[in-house]
Amino acid sequence: MPHLRRYAVFGGVYSNHLALEAVLKDAARRGAEAVYCLGDLGGFGPHPDRVFPILLDHGVHVLQGNYDYAIGHGLPDCGCGYTDPRDNHYARLSYNYTRARTSERWWPYLRSLPPLIRTEWAGQRVLMAHGSPRRVNEFLWESTSPDAFLRRLLRDHQADVLLVSHSGLPWQRRLPGEQGGLVVNVGAIGRPANDGRTEVWYALLTVDTEVRAELVPVAYDEERLAHEMRQEGLPQEFVETILTGWWTTCLEILPPRERSRGRF
Repeated sequence: MPHLRRYAVFGGVYSNHLALEAVLKDAARRGAEAVYCLGDLGGFGPHPDRVFPILLDHGVHVLQGNYDYAIGHGLPDCGCGYTDPRDNHYARLSYNYTRARTSERWWPYLRSLPPLIRTEWAGQRVLMAHGSPRRVNEFLWESTSPDAFLRRLLRDHQADVLLVSHSGLPWQRRLPGEQGGLVVNVGAIGRPANDGRTEVWYALLTVDTEVRAELVPVAYDEERLAHEMRQEGLPQEFVETILTGWWTTCLEILPPRERSRGRF
């Protein structure tokens, strides 16, 4: 029997240092041999500088999200890919706060992060990206990603397993057939998944003769995070999301099916 191996993969830290610590502890308890972060270290939450030492101390393999690229290069906006004025309003508030409070010492680190990570597990070609292999800020939604599109994405980018994050909503799909594959949106650990739960989600990948994914919820001290957010003067809408599990911003980008699952 082949040796079981486990890997933890998460995205969208969004400055949530408390959730980051909780996820790393949970992954270690579940036997993860390595941990990967799919980018967007800052945004939304308070005290962005607190996440960097945690990631480095735990040896997390990190790739570059749109936030990381923008902060590292001193760009005027996050490049999040929003098109609605309301979404962009809150994105500007979040980005301006994060940019002002990310120390210059971390900018070279953010610039140095790779845009993609490739590896191989059990003979399967694994590709990790922030939004998609095509574009860092592409949203891969479950309801608008048909099998044929996902097959083509895997084929065009020479992958059997694709792991992404940007949309912030966790889902997975194993494509049927001999030339199938596995696509997992690992979600985001910086805020809840618009499901009315205050936990955040990451993916635990188990590898034996194939690669299997489990989406794992993790609780953390959301009351403490909300207190820190209020102290930093972040929007009350952001605080409400942390405390209720329902998105109050970044809603206009959601496809109808995903939005119908939320409160707003």
